[in-house]
Amino acid sequence: MWDWIVNILFQVLKLIQGFAVDWGLSIIILVVIIRLLLTPLMVKSSKSTARMQVLQPKMMEIQERYADDPQRQAEEMQKFYSENKFNPFGGCLPLLIQMPVLFALFTLLNNLPQYFSGENFSFYNILPDLQATPAGTMGEGLAVAAPYLIALILFAVLTLIPQLYMSRNQTGQQAQTMRMTALIMTVMMLWIGWGLPAGVLLYYDVSSLWQVAQQLFVTQKVIEKAKAEEEERMANAPIEVNVVRRERKQRPHKKN
Repeated sequence: MWDWIVNILFQVLKLIQGFAVDWGLSIIILVVIIRLLLTPLMVKSSKSTARMQVLQPKMMEIQERYADDPQRQAEEMQKFYSENKFNPFGGCLPLLIQMPVLFALFTLLNNLPQYFSGENFSFYNILPDLQATPAGTMGEGLAVAAPYLIALILFAVLTLIPQLYMSRNQTGQQAQTMRMTALIMTVMMLWIGWGLPAGVLLYYDVSSLWQVAQQLFVTQKVIEKAKAEEEERMANAPIEVNVVRRERKQRPHKKN
């Protein structure tokens, strides 16, 4: 299923490896290329997130108003999305694009000797074997496993930080739910990363560090600007008045 993506990654890594020399450095350069390509989508996703925050009270109002009529609720929500030109899944696009890359990279790293014979797949002396997993290195002692365990911990922590950062804009039950979800995701990432090749962990760690830096210095400014623009648009939007007409009763005819 991922063969064509794996082949593209193979060609890209082969090109990068021609001048980068080190395999770990090649993966980092690959992260930078992909992140730069995704930057326009990330900006668009951030604007979508900001619009969601502004429009959320209205959406909750629609959900409460038609709580007893799911079909009407769905129709009204669809109408609301259409009127405001809003895609509720717009913020998920960058993540959806990155997932196939991660799966393909996992496949490629598991089969690197088939693509590049006679190579030493390492990240200098930091991660001596990019095909090794944290689980597989534990049998060789803590000293050998330490860099892989650090990569695993970063894999989990760098998943937690963006989620906690996003939850600071929420209050009450919603903020608590987001934090709990973030903690559960962190534990899941530890479990998943335990069996992942170090090369995949390296890719994810560098990509997540980029995301955190982007979120702190770029994304927040984009969100604040987009929120201000959406709030101004909503304030100037025409007021919709729902008029419920009563059924007119037919008057009795006078008898002559």
